[in-house]
Parts: sequence; structure tokens; C-alpha cells
Amino acid sequence: MERQDAPDTPEQRQAAREWARHWSWAPLPGLDLLRARYVRHTFPRHSHEGYTLGAVTHGVERVELPGTTLHAGPGTLVMVNPEVAHAARAGTPEGWAYATLYPSLGLVREVADATGHPPGTPVFDRPLADDPRSGRLVRAVHRAVEQGDALAADTLLRVLLARLLNLYGTTAPRAVPASAGRGTAARARLLIEERLTDPPPLEELAQTLGSSPFAVLRAFKAAYGMPPHTWLTDARVRRARALLHSGATPAETATAVGFTDQPHLNRHFTRIVGVTPGAYRKARRAG
Repeated sequence: MERQDAPDTPEQRQAAREWARHWSWAPLPGLDLLRARYVRHTFPRHSHEGYTLGAVTHGVERVELPGTTLHAGPGTLVMVNPEVAHAARAGTPEGWAYATLYPSLGLVREVADATGHPPGTPVFDRPLADDPRSGRLVRAVHRAVEQGDALAADTLLRVLLARLLNLYGTTAPRAVPASAGRGTAARARLLIEERLTDPPPLEELAQTLGSSPFAVLRAFKAAYGMPPHTWLTDARVRRARALLHSGATPAETATAVGFTDQPHLNRHFTRIVGVTPGAYRKARRAG
């Protein structure tokens, strides 16, 4: 067997301590899982279509949310609602390790309906909770999936979601008539989605909307927590995840979602998802 040289610099030794696995499992539709230890990795501002439930086991995770920055240590549970822009990085030089579940909006709604949660979109009323028991349930779901025990995994997942909805669940406010700014942001988002591989410059986007570039920028950041170009990268990565899940290669995916080449996809995908496109695709094909 070929011997691999040990890391010989502090930077190499630090990077070698990082590892991650991001996967899904066919018996549990509507759920993605991530187990990882990160030291230098930084998640840029992004959002998810579903929920993020992360149980920190070691170290400290620094979580940046709209209007606040939180530090999550062992025994804490991080809860991020759908479409909430957030970023994350290590809160200490040693980094952090965690087990994370990404249940879909449909799955959480199903549990909410079954447990008598008020009608409407369920959301969690806080981003961070000192809740070791819920953290143990998150890790128990991971163990059951890793052991191939579908009955235990599904049961534990629903017990966890019911518990979190009971302790921290509320209902998103009903939609109110959109302000002029929010309406502008929504139309801008739609135009960017329609031209994902060939997005318009900000000035062209503003002209199409009958607005000014700075007005569009302000409205978009207020509505989605990030400027249009950052949201575009996030949207491309979301589309890339769907294509990779369906079996497309990273090279095919890069072209399909508008990245200039595969290295461009690799860089942004790894920063936002936490694993490379190849590892993401392989984990799903294996599952």
C-alpha cells in the first residue's frame, strides 16, 4: 500500500482535521443529513428551502443571522427556518463538529398537522436553544440511518420534530400586501431565476423593473438577506444539488446551472454545502 505523507505544516495539519459527509437516504424522503467537523471552512451567506437543525457536539460554531451573531457550543441546537439567510464559521481556533438534519417544509408540515399545530407554515421561534436532549435525538436519527434501521430513523425523526414544534414552534405571520420594495425584490428574484445561466447586470435588471440599481439592491437585501449576486450563486448551487441528486455529473451540472467550469462549481458548491459536488453525488448514488 502506498504510504501517504503526514501533513508537515500547521495549515496542512489543521485542514487534515476537517471531514464531512452530506447525504440522503431513500427510506426517509424529504430529509438530508450532514455530519462534519470544520476548522477553517466558512459557509458564506446562503439559505435553504427547508429547515436546518444542527446539534453541536464539539467546539463552537459561529452563526450569523439577520441582525444577530450567535455562538453555539456542545449541547446547543441551532434552528434555521426556510429561506432565512445565514452564514457560519468556527467560533474557536479548534473549529466545531456537529450533526445536522435538513427536513423539508413538507415533512415538518406533515408532523405539525399530525400533532395539532396551528394551521399555517410552522417556524421555530428562536435560532438557538440549550437543549441537550434534542441534540441527542438528532444524533440518534443519524445513527439509525447509518445502521440502515428505517423504522427507528423515521420514528426518532418524527419524535424530534414533534418535540421541537411543541417547545419552540409557532406559525409564520400571514402574508401581508407586499410593499413597493418587496414587490420589486420578488420580481427581481423571478427574473434572475428565469436567467440563471445568463443573469442580467444590475442596471439592466433595474431598468426592466422600472427602478434604479440602488433601489433594487436595497429592496433585494431587505427581502432576502443578501444582494442579488450572492443570491444567484446560492440559487445555482440549489439547482446543482437537484441535478447531482438525479445523477448528472459535476461537469454537466456546472454548465447547466451557469458556472463557467467545473472548478467554479466545485468552489462555490463546497463553500455552501460543505462537501464537494463529487462527494455529494456519490453519497446519493450509494444511498
